[in-house]
This record gives sequence, C-alpha cells and structure tokens, in this order.
Amino acid sequence: MTKALLFSPVLIPYFTATLCFVCHKMKRTQRVLVVSGALLHLAAAIALFVQVRGHGIIAHTAGDWSAPFGITLVADLLSAIMVLVSSIIFSATVVYALFSIGEEEEHFFYYPLMHTLILGISWAFLTGDLFNMYVSFEVMLISSFILLGLRGGRFQMEGSMKYFLVNLLSSIFFLTGLGILYGYAGTLNMADLSVKLATADPRVVTLISMIFFVAFGIKSALFPVFSWLPAAYHTPPAATSAIFAGLLTKVGVYALIRSYTLIFVAEVEFTHQIIVVIACLTMLTGVLGAYSQSDFRRILSFHIISQIGYMIWGLGMFTQLALAGSIFYLFHHIIVKSNLFFISGIVQNLHGSYKLDRLGYLFRNKLVLSMLFFIPAFSLAGFPPLSGFFAKFLLVKAGVDSGAYWAVIIALFVGLMTALSMTKIWGGAFLKLRNHPVEGHEPPGGAKGMMVSVAILATITVLIGIFSGPMFSLAYDAATQILDRSVYITAVLGGGA
Repeated sequence: MTKALLFSPVLIPYFTATLCFVCHKMKRTQRVLVVSGALLHLAAAIALFVQVRGHGIIAHTAGDWSAPFGITLVADLLSAIMVLVSSIIFSATVVYALFSIGEEEEHFFYYPLMHTLILGISWAFLTGDLFNMYVSFEVMLISSFILLGLRGGRFQMEGSMKYFLVNLLSSIFFLTGLGILYGYAGTLNMADLSVKLATADPRVVTLISMIFFVAFGIKSALFPVFSWLPAAYHTPPAATSAIFAGLLTKVGVYALIRSYTLIFVAEVEFTHQIIVVIACLTMLTGVLGAYSQSDFRRILSFHIISQIGYMIWGLGMFTQLALAGSIFYLFHHIIVKSNLFFISGIVQNLHGSYKLDRLGYLFRNKLVLSMLFFIPAFSLAGFPPLSGFFAKFLLVKAGVDSGAYWAVIIALFVGLMTALSMTKIWGGAFLKLRNHPVEGHEPPGGAKGMMVSVAILATITVLIGIFSGPMFSLAYDAATQILDRSVYITAVLGGGA
C-alpha cells in the first residue's frame, strides 16, 4: 500500500500524459482525461500526505533493490507537503485552462505537456538520489520550454530561448557536480551521501557544494542569475504562467533546502552565511525590479524573485524556527503567486492588456474579481491576518533570535516595497478611471469559469491565515524532521519507515 502511494504521484501523470498524447485529436476525450488525471493526482497526494503525517517517512527502492542501489523514492513531511500543494495548484490550473486555453494550444499537446510537467515536479520532490533529481529537472525543462513557446509568437520565442539557455547552463553545473560528487563519494543516494560526507574533508565537501549552489540557484532565480525569469514568465498564456510562477522555482528552493540540510553541512558557518547574503540581495533586487515595472505580469514576475529570497533566508539562518518559516513561506507563496497570475489572465482577457496605463475601473465593473485580487495581493505583502503575515513573522522572529538585525531590516524594507507595488497594481488596474477603450474579449467559457480556480485558491489563502497555528505546527514538524538527518537516513538505508 505504501509503495503504491509513493509511486502514484509520478505514475498517474505519466499514464495520463501518454493517453492525452494518443487522444490529442479528440478534444472532449482529452479534456476528460486531463481533469480525471489531475483529480487522481490530487487524491494520491492527499493520501500520501496523510500517510506520512500519521506514520512517518516512507521509502522504497524500485525493483526491490536495497538502498543505496537502485532508484529510491522517499516521502518525508517536507516532500509530502510539496507534492500536495503542487497537486492543488495543478488541479486549479487544469480547471482554469479549460476556460482560457484555445484550440491552437490544445492541438499542440498543451494538456499532455502539463501532465509531463507535474510528473517532473512530483518526481523531483520524491526522489531519494541526486541523479534522478537531475533527470526530473530535465523532464521539467523540456516540457516547460515547449509550453513557453507553444504559440510561437516573437516575444514567446524570445522568452523561451532565454529560459532554455540559462536553465541549460544550470543543468551543466548540476551534471558537473554530480560527476565530481560521484567520483569523490562513490554514490549519489542522498541518505548515503549524508553518511559518507560526514567523515569527508570539509573543504572538499564545501567546494563541491558551491557547484550545486550555482545549479540550484539558477533554477531558483537567485541573485545574480535571475534575469531569465522576468524575461520569460510574462510571455505565455496565464494558465502556463501561473503554474510556472507557483512551482518551477520552488523545485529549486526545495533542492537547496534538501541538499543543504542533509548533504552539504560540513561547514555550515561558511556556506549558510553565503546563503543569507545571497538571500538578502535576491530580496532587494527582486522588489526594486518589481516596483519599477508598469506591466501586471512583469511586476508579479519580479516579485517571485524577491519572495524566493525570503525562503532562502530561512535556510541560511539554519535554525528550527527559520526553517519552519521557510517551509511555511513555501506553501503560502505557491498558492498566492499562482492565484495572482490567474487574476492577471482574467484582467487581460477582459480589458485586452497587462499594461497598467491601459487598465482601470475594475473595482466598479468587476467587484468580485477586485476582492479576489485583494486577498492574494495583500497576503503577498504580509498584511494580517492573511497567510503572508504569519510566514514573514516567523522569518523575522527567527532573524531577531539569531541576531541578524541587518537582514531583518532588509526583510522589513522589502515587505514595505512589496506592499507599495501591490498598491500600484490595485490603483492602476482596479481604482483609476480608464483612459483607453476596452480591447479584451470574453475567454472560452467566460471569465466566470476561470474565476472558479481563483476563488478556490483565495479561500485556501484565507484558511491558512485562520488556521495559522496548525499550519505552523506542520511546518515546524517538517523542519524538525529535516534537521534530524538520522531519521531520513534510517528510513532510506534501513529500507522502510
């Protein structure tokens, strides 16, 4: 039973994508398949989370090999949370896409590519060895590159090429690090690496860790290698932008958290101080870039960068509370950021533009949409009692407890600038009078169908704020688990929970 739960988040999208490829000319059948696959994936993610939350880490090596040999999948509390939140976003995106994606995208395999993407994401969260994490990254890279350029417009092709080339550079660093690490340690199983590198030369381990930091840093859009993200994420359809914004960079953040709590802990004072500095620079550059923009989606794209800085800051402080704050921030931000991109797509469909100077008066004409924007926007800014307030509070408290007052000041300043840029969108798109005629169109099925996904994610955001106590408890338990490496090692190398 546990083996089926562990493999199902990877196998369900694999078979769904295959069936969708076969049936791509049968539009109605393909839509039934894609929704059914998304709901099955969500059910499997919920079941996996319940199992891990109730009974602890589960691990299995394919073909009944004993670890560290063979392909190992592992689900601890952190990976189970990530799979569950990813599945929620994927299901919401599928519903949104049914009402927003046109026949042109459907003809060019949009739905099977989406299931291939969630396959790679789920695999990255559940894999127990670094080589298979690399393979899962490549699955995500290929499917996301095709999705970015699906319409073939000039801006989309330009954005997709920048995205592909920079992420290809990341893959080169990743593969180089894998080769060096395997040559040095003789294994790529993460639990086995944790054991073997504990007694290795810390200078060598730190040097190798920097190669992986560059690889995962590019994937996460950290300073100074973040420019590919705002150049690419504003070009595809809103449904594609939303799942990219919510999930793709978070896989890089997950990889950093996993590797720098389990494997690369030889010289924490050095490596994690670098992480804190990079996190603060990422926060600052992202939020300043966002404030300087006047395009709805480009503002949101730059904010992805600044918010990644908060998550990495928690890893850099490397305390139980700080890691709990990073995990809380992760699942809060995935929900909120995807929702904001959903809303931007509805605004564009209604008014024909993402430019703030061509928008306006939505508060009068679309009151429900305006209220639904208010929830994720001000949650992102950290207004109480929404989820973003509690996520930032945990990290700021951890920073004060650690004595990192300079980093706390930067984090608070970035929070203020985030609020100002969200207010910029609120004033430009929702409050001011329009100066241009409406050039939009009702999407297939109407904006009301797209707003179903927006309403669901907004409700989740509110619930995270209302039940912040249980959510913090969950994040704290996940942080406790990843800091106790022996539990993970025993589960994997011992062959069971």
